[in-house]
Amino acid sequence: MPNLYKEILETIPTAAIVVDGTLRVRYCNRAFRAYFGAEKERGTLADAISCREEEHCGEGVKCAYCALRALFQDAIRGNKIAFRKLIFRRGQEALALRMKIQPMGEYYLGLVDNAYETEIAREMSSAQDIQQRLLPPAKSGAHYSFMYIPCREIGGDLPDVYVADGETMGVLADVSGKGISAGMLTAFVRAGWDRGEVSPAKALMGLNAKFQELNLDERSYVTAVAVRIGQREKTLRYCAAGHNAPMLLKSPRGIDEITMHAPPVSTWMPDFSYEDACMPFEHGDILVLLTDGVTESRNARGEPFSLERVEEILQRSDSAERFIERLKASLKEFCGTFTDDITAIAFDL
Repeated sequence: MPNLYKEILETIPTAAIVVDGTLRVRYCNRAFRAYFGAEKERGTLADAISCREEEHCGEGVKCAYCALRALFQDAIRGNKIAFRKLIFRRGQEALALRMKIQPMGEYYLGLVDNAYETEIAREMSSAQDIQQRLLPPAKSGAHYSFMYIPCREIGGDLPDVYVADGETMGVLADVSGKGISAGMLTAFVRAGWDRGEVSPAKALMGLNAKFQELNLDERSYVTAVAVRIGQREKTLRYCAAGHNAPMLLKSPRGIDEITMHAPPVSTWMPDFSYEDACMPFEHGDILVLLTDGVTESRNARGEPFSLERVEEILQRSDSAERFIERLKASLKEFCGTFTDDITAIAFDL
């Protein structure tokens, strides 16, 4: 195959394979090899699609049912364009592809129309699965409940609940942007957050220091709120970094809106010194952390869901789990679809 053609095909994102009249693979490009897991660019059709069904390609019983072989044979037999939707099995996964065969003199060029899109979709699915694994476990009977509704496949919010020094810690981060870039930032937050640090403020300062090492521009930032629930002293220790939505504490006296004025984790004020604040709580209180995606979600008329609606739902809820259930149902009824990530954590204190 002429080197010029190979150089061109090697650089395109479309999966391409070149076969001669004897059904020998003369070349398959980088995209094709990556998609089918092929180890070399020449060989048999079985080599090209990593098929191990038969010992010798084209000679086994199953080869008679090979859709790829049949498609190339159609093109070779009539020396014409052949087009077909093919189904391949790769492990437990079924791949549905559209392939077109184009005669090119003594060669036949096969192009997979949607290989690139399918590969991207598979990568997005893997990333989504990884991000789901970063979420706190949804334990039955736990003293907390949360909801996480990303507006795209990959979200930019990160809720987390864990234990440090015998006390429950809660973190809710909201990164700038959406989609893949936001997902990468949430992974950074999870990796950069010091779970052994019992001071929310010191944990935020540690995250801020690591953020500076990324050397990102001012468009990238992380807002976050972190709490330590001191059950022994019945005290909340908390700190927020640029987090727009307030913490809410429901008690017999009503609902307190807890806000802090501090910049987000960013390059804006790289050496900012975050400080903890404390407040008491009583048995039976409910603590809520939420992102501004909850309060700013809008309905078809452009009306925001609002903090007032959140507080009204919290006022009617007697547990963290019940609050999250009602909040999720109300949001879906009010908005239908979301243009921002929707995340909230509630704790039974």
